[in-house]
Amino acid sequence: MVVMWTQCGGVHPKQMPEPPLLSPLNTEEQQLQSELLPGHYPKFMTIELFLFDRLEQVDLPTVGEHDVLVKILAAPINPSDINMIQGTYAILPDLPAVGGNEGVGQIMEIGSKVKSLKLGDWILPKDAGLGTWRTEAVVAEDAVISLAKDIPLLCAATLGVNPCTAWRMLSDFEELKPGDSVIQNAANSGVGQAVIQIAASRGIKTINVIRDRPEFTQLSDRLKAIGATHVIREEELRRPEMKELFKTCQKPKLALNGVGGKSATELLRHLHYGGSMVTYGGMAKQPVIVPVTSDFSNVLTFSIDKFSVDVRAFRTMLDELCGLIRKGKLTAPVCAELGLQDYRKALNAALQPFTSAKQVLIM
Repeated sequence: MVVMWTQCGGVHPKQMPEPPLLSPLNTEEQQLQSELLPGHYPKFMTIELFLFDRLEQVDLPTVGEHDVLVKILAAPINPSDINMIQGTYAILPDLPAVGGNEGVGQIMEIGSKVKSLKLGDWILPKDAGLGTWRTEAVVAEDAVISLAKDIPLLCAATLGVNPCTAWRMLSDFEELKPGDSVIQNAANSGVGQAVIQIAASRGIKTINVIRDRPEFTQLSDRLKAIGATHVIREEELRRPEMKELFKTCQKPKLALNGVGGKSATELLRHLHYGGSMVTYGGMAKQPVIVPVTSDFSNVLTFSIDKFSVDVRAFRTMLDELCGLIRKGKLTAPVCAELGLQDYRKALNAALQPFTSAKQVLIM
């Protein structure tokens, strides 16, 4: 069973295949359509099956010499998954395509020339676009990497994107030592929570910025419980009280931006001279504006998709992250578990504002 979509944005209508006959949309489907297909998209862009139809039963190809049969165990819904469906993600698969870029699976059959994997292994996708919102898949051996089986299922399912992104950003751009500090927005996101925990394990302080909300205190307490040093509202970045904070905490060498717009600009204002701001997302859908006072800061971008080609480095990173999980220093974000048949409900929940729970499809 797979969750599949067909998108034809940017293709001349005459080149499009005939769409299938679709039944009238119910309220839930209409909401998903309005969220996933904004008005500025071409009128001939369609998302079929994924929004409007049922799960599809498809025939699996034969397992080749260098292939493996994978049973998908669990797969989350991430913002990048939604962006890929919308056609706004940097990497887009051939269509029609199966949704999902992250998840954990188990090897059920191996080809005769497969060497790096064995029956029963847990695996993660190496790159985006594998399509994890399905029950089974036949994939090439080099499309996946094995993973330790002694960690919780939800930790495994949510390991390949957010914790890896956090690990690399904390490791690759500044030489951070115990006592140094990092500032980040979107601190309650999957990446943000992983940054908090990995930084805490290294003795690095974190200044965590989140949007104001009715349950701010509860969320702040939850982030501090996993290792956050400071949790502040976005509005506080522009207030004189920030000077008081930096009397007890060094100015950050590293800023991590997952929002963009004014939020990113404010992070730059508080960055240490010569520090780096790394942008890994743009939830506000607004450009990053660099203030004149930040002339001596490095403004960079990062995508985990460009890193995973280095298998040896990928393995080292996974081993360290699994070690943190075993020690209880890295946990999965709060998750809502739903069956694959409830994918529409999960998508609706993932699209809601101020969502702290990650939607995970359990196969």
